[in-house]
Amino acid sequence: MNTSNIRVIAFDADDTLWDNQTLYDRTEARYCQLLSAYGSEAEVRAALYEVEKSNMPTMGYGTKAFVLSLIQNALEMSHDTVDAATLHDILRMGQDLLLNPATPLDGVVETLRTLYGRHRYQLVCLTKGDMLDQQNKLQRSGLAPYFSHVEIVSEKGADEYASLFKRLGITAAEFMMVGNSFKSDIHPVLQLGGIGIHVPYKRMWQYELFEEYEHERMARLSNIRELPALLE
Repeated sequence: MNTSNIRVIAFDADDTLWDNQTLYDRTEARYCQLLSAYGSEAEVRAALYEVEKSNMPTMGYGTKAFVLSLIQNALEMSHDTVDAATLHDILRMGQDLLLNPATPLDGVVETLRTLYGRHRYQLVCLTKGDMLDQQNKLQRSGLAPYFSHVEIVSEKGADEYASLFKRLGITAAEFMMVGNSFKSDIHPVLQLGGIGIHVPYKRMWQYELFEEYEHERMARLSNIRELPALLE
């Protein structure tokens, strides 16, 4: 894989720079316990996922959309009989998610510091979700100084990447995307002619599941700290 033309390296945020899905999984497990009177864990999870999918076109991604889906699903599964204390617990769980410490994952700080110090690449953070939530997590992570450009979008598909290339004044061949989601971070970039660096995380939201494949412009790393050596 030839990386000599790369001018911009973009990084996904959630589950690439810091842990996110683990916190959501814990919240969902607690939520299933709260709604155990209305269905089994599998039934609650399945119903919640359908509510989340139906809400995405209008609510998008992020903690606030997730909490609204939790509340809606609780009301629907209980036929509007869920008690106020349970709804309060759901809101409190959402508030806890909004205070995600965004502690950088293993190898992230080391990798960003190395690439930033080479003065060869423009480092970009490209993530989807709620703007305020993602901005706050980036600040809490301490990683903001490494990025010259931060973009928070409602979706990450070919159109969004093409628009980013235009704003940055580059071609797809000069772009590399690093992320944990093959669906959002890798596949659209490969479609456009860029390079994708897949760094799988231990957990994946089912909505991001995608049939993966091999490609001459794609590499899969076990840890993000392998990236500087790959670029050499």
